[in-house]
Amino acid sequence: MMNKPGIAVTMPKGKIFDTFFDKEIIKAVESIGDVSWNETGRQYTPKELGEVLKNKQICISGWGTPCFDETVLQHAEKLRLVAHTGGSVRPYVTDFAYEKGIRACSGNKVFARSVAEGVIAYALAELRRIPCFSSEVKQGTWPRFFENRGLLDRSVGIVGYGMIAGYLVEMLSVFHTPIKVYSRHIGQEELDRFSMTKASLEEIFSTCDIVSLHSGMTPQNYHLITEPLLDSMKDGAVLINTARGAIIDEAALCRVLARKNISAVLDVYEQEPLPADSPLLKLENALLMPHMGGPTVDRRRAVTKAVIADIRRFLNGEPLDCEISYEYAQKMTTG
Repeated sequence: MMNKPGIAVTMPKGKIFDTFFDKEIIKAVESIGDVSWNETGRQYTPKELGEVLKNKQICISGWGTPCFDETVLQHAEKLRLVAHTGGSVRPYVTDFAYEKGIRACSGNKVFARSVAEGVIAYALAELRRIPCFSSEVKQGTWPRFFENRGLLDRSVGIVGYGMIAGYLVEMLSVFHTPIKVYSRHIGQEELDRFSMTKASLEEIFSTCDIVSLHSGMTPQNYHLITEPLLDSMKDGAVLINTARGAIIDEAALCRVLARKNISAVLDVYEQEPLPADSPLLKLENALLMPHMGGPTVDRRRAVTKAVIADIRRFLNGEPLDCEISYEYAQKMTTG
């Protein structure tokens, strides 16, 4: 291991910082290198980040860190690794950074498993109508007739197949759900591993009991889910979106939910926070969550530990467990 590399941590100290760094983790980072902590109480400006990165080999970044673009990196001649405590590195680590030979790792793997768990929770909450029945009991009503369903043996359609979807299908295996996948990238070996079937969007929306969205927010995926697709969904089908809001034509979704016996569990929206005049707020068949499908807060320190382990591997010349290659980064959500 090289002698005490310079490490810059961009996340400002405060409440969010404390969910990623406890005393043990701070001690672990400081045992590796000469650490510069962000004591400003706010995010660095691009100019400040460039100054901080002078003579630093490693940067531990987080949500809200300025983009590592040409302006910032002109001051960071020694930077070799960005260890990002978020999931997607695409809004932060630019093509220019990769071209300079800067490597990136992130919490994507840890976060992905947590989001997949969230999809299971959302599916069960909607199928079993947990919010509805809990509300009735609290209002003094004891339902005599239950109209609820289970996840067991339900057909599931997955739109987009990345790390989150991969963990999701592992979790779904105990529910014996037949799975159809729409993906431009999935290979036959992965399909065979979980006995999945590759299908078109039209087939998934028209045949599956549950449709879960996992596509990255790329220009070609903007409003990927159209009104005709939504209109084709089976009676009683459930749409779950933990990806990005703009993947769905939200206005079209509101129209379809208002006239059709389907339901939606939405964790993301075209505009966040959700506007007070959003039609979604008046729809009983829309279960709305405030972009908290994952990661759960308790997984944040697990992410920090994972990227710290990769920093050690990097300094020892070992393969990184959480590395995000340039090719993989191109498939990630841009914002």
